Amino acid sequence: MEAKLIEGKALAAEVKREAAQQTEALKAKGITPCLAVILVGEDPASQVYVRGKINDCAQCGIESRNIRLPEETTQEELLARVDELAGDPAVHGILVQLPLPAHIDEKAIIDAIPPEKDVDGFSPVNVGRMQIGEPCYLPCTPAGCIRMIESTGVPIPGKHAVVIGRSNIVGKPAAMLLLAKNATVTICHSKTQNLQAICASADILVAAVGRAGFVTGDMIKPGAVVIDVGINRGADGKLHGDVDFETAAQKAAWITPVPGGVGPMTRAMLMLNTVEAARRAMEK
Repeated sequence: MEAKLIEGKALAAEVKREAAQQTEALKAKGITPCLAVILVGEDPASQVYVRGKINDCAQCGIESRNIRLPEETTQEELLARVDELAGDPAVHGILVQLPLPAHIDEKAIIDAIPPEKDVDGFSPVNVGRMQIGEPCYLPCTPAGCIRMIESTGVPIPGKHAVVIGRSNIVGKPAAMLLLAKNATVTICHSKTQNLQAICASADILVAAVGRAGFVTGDMIKPGAVVIDVGINRGADGKLHGDVDFETAAQKAAWITPVPGGVGPMTRAMLMLNTVEAARRAMEK
């Protein structure tokens, strides 16, 4: 059996079309969704990510503000910029590109973004609302993973979902969203015993461990849906996922490629969150 690809690029294009339609509807009412993106320093990978987000905004008709700050920007200066954007009614979403320089406390910056403009879904308020099932901005990568799983037509309720990784950005929220969809969820991490057996029992497997090729074919249940969140730069200079694609694809029914899988969906879900932020601001 050869797994079918969950094409992130195609699905992301569909999501962005949805965001563009919603944007046009808001513009007809006099509201133009606006996303402010702050990049501190010259990290090459971060620059690529920011360019992608700005391009996505343009495709969806969303206004973007690309704010570049030097590496030596102090935490106080960055907080001041965030506060300025927080008070600007024309800005609906604020995104501070991570990672930040070592001298800046990331948590302090994330906490300073008002929950209503936290379109990354990282603030404690949005995380708490997600945990208890209240309306909130869902973190973009986990939300994209759910959308990709649903695109296969495989029902989530009652399935055993295994998430490898417990980060606050992907692992934990992915588990919470799967639980909200009525899956039975197991979270695995570096201290998990019998990891291979647990993974091999998963109907849905989400790999977010940050180690290239960590998940091999013998860890995949025949017919499983496999979502590979990993993006690892190999010695060959190419991007590799957390899943060994060649062996996993022989067992899974559905699998995401790297690149071209979860990455495009993460950015697309950011567009939906930004449009939703503008809609909520209008309703207020």
